[in-house]
Amino acid sequence: MDKKWIFTFITFVIGFMLAIQFHTTQEPVISDTRDIRELRRELVAEQERRQQLNAEIEKVQTVLAQYEQTIDSREDDISVVLTKQIEELRMEAGLEEKAGEGLVITIDSIYNDQFFGQVRRTPPADVFRYLVNELNIYGADDIAVGDERIISTSAFRDVNQITHLNSRRLPPLPIQVKVLSEKAETLQNQMVVSESVEFFELDGFSISFELVDELELPAYDQTPRVRYMEEVKEG
Repeated sequence: MDKKWIFTFITFVIGFMLAIQFHTTQEPVISDTRDIRELRRELVAEQERRQQLNAEIEKVQTVLAQYEQTIDSREDDISVVLTKQIEELRMEAGLEEKAGEGLVITIDSIYNDQFFGQVRRTPPADVFRYLVNELNIYGADDIAVGDERIISTSAFRDVNQITHLNSRRLPPLPIQVKVLSEKAETLQNQMVVSESVEFFELDGFSISFELVDELELPAYDQTPRVRYMEEVKEG
């Protein structure tokens, strides 16, 4: 009787494995349907992300080296390092004015607004989001739309068909987008042939680019809100 049950169990296991194998071979192979432009765009984004991570690692290592040098020094030396670090963090967060080489993007209406009833509306939020994403992919360091500085928590929103940034209404046309970049000329060459130009033109807006040797961006003038973070209490 024991041998019979063992044989039955082994037969069941073999049959189950064969059924799984048959089911696996019957599943269709899902191929990647993305075209070469989408793959290239993702590759560029991953390369940019890798460069940013490497730069952040080098920066953190430099700060750690400074702390190690001052750990046995006077308290005022440590205070200098901390103050410098805070200033750098405020600059990176967009809370301070910043100047340098960059690109000025001018957005205006394609149509002649002399026609009766023509309204000079601002571009929709999704087009602005696409523009900012492409600028970040191709090497933008800091961006401002009009007088509104874009930081990590900034968002474009449509409110009653009017585009807002940082909960403020964008200025009327023409709108200037100011971009700081260490590779401003390369950024311009990439943006001239980017899909953002096509998207703006489809919505009835022209977009032009101008290199500027000295460009100043305003600071983010609102109080940044930090959500989903709590202070860690000792003990």
